[in-house]
Parts: sequence; structure tokens; C-alpha cells
Amino acid sequence: MTLKQRVISIYLALTVLFGLYGWLFGQSSNKGLFYNLGIGLVWPTIIFPALGTAISTILIVIIVILVLVLGKNTSN
Repeated sequence: MTLKQRVISIYLALTVLFGLYGWLFGQSSNKGLFYNLGIGLVWPTIIFPALGTAISTILIVIIVILVLVLGKNTSN
């Protein structure tokens, strides 16, 4: 098992554990299991809120750049 496979396996295991905990005991326990598993996929952004802000800022900048670059190619 390579290092990449181990890291992905550990991340997915933490995702399942975080999702199960949220489903059974968390604030979103009234939501379904798959909702909590989806939240579990982004568990670092829940544990570290500043990370979520940084990721969303980076995504917004990338989307704006893509719109500006791809939007200019409409010359006829």
C-alpha cells in the first residue's frame, strides 16, 4: 500500500466516523445519514473554520478568473 493510498484511506475513514458521529450525536442528527456523510467529506473545514474561508476564497477567485478568461473568447 503506497503512501497516497494510506492517506486517502485514513481520510475516508475519518469521513465515515465524522459522518456517523454527526448523524447519531451531532447538531445535524435530525438530518439523514448521507447528509452527514457529505458533511463528513469536508470535516477539516468544520473543525478549522478558517480553512473553510480560505478554500471558499480560493474557489471564488478561480471561478472569476475562469469567467474572465473564457468570457473574452467570443470574438466573431
